[in-house]
Amino acid sequence: MTIIADNKNNKSGRKIIAQNKKARHDFFVEDSFEAGIELFGTEVKSIRAGRINFRDSYCYVDKGELFVTGFHISPYEKGNIFNKDPLRLKRLLMHKKEIIKMYYYVSKDGYTLVPLSVYFSRSRVKIEIGLCKGKKLYDKRDDMAERSLKRESERYAKEMSRG
Repeated sequence: MTIIADNKNNKSGRKIIAQNKKARHDFFVEDSFEAGIELFGTEVKSIRAGRINFRDSYCYVDKGELFVTGFHISPYEKGNIFNKDPLRLKRLLMHKKEIIKMYYYVSKDGYTLVPLSVYFSRSRVKIEIGLCKGKKLYDKRDDMAERSLKRESERYAKEMSRG
C-alpha cells in the first residue's frame, strides 16, 4: 500500500489516499469498478490522515450486498467513544445491476474482487474494486522481465538522444 499525499492538481476531483500495488502484482485486473463505502465520521477522519491498510483485504457478495473484509482503518486519536472496530465489516455502495454482474464473475473459477485504491471524489470516500484473476509464478516472472526490458530500452533511448 502506498500513500500519496499531494494530488491537488488532479483535474478529475480525485485525491488518492492509498493504492494496493501488491494487488496488481499478484492478480490480472480484468475490470475495475468504483464503489462508495459506508463509514462513520471518525473513520473518515482517520482516512484523511492516511491511516488505512487494505493489503490483505478482499470483497464478496452476500445476499445481494457487497462487503469488504480485512480493510483496516486505525482508530482516530481524538475519537474516544465514537471509534469503531478497525477491522469491522464495511458495506460497499453500488447499483444492484453492477453487484449482480460482479457476483456472476466471482462465481466463475479463479475470479475475485480486490480493492485497488481508496480516494476522495470531492468529499466522498470511494474505493476502486478490481475484478481480478490470480497470477501464477511464471506470469509474475514474465511481468518482471517485461518491466526490466522496458526500463533498459528507455535508458538506451535516453543515452542515444544525448549524443
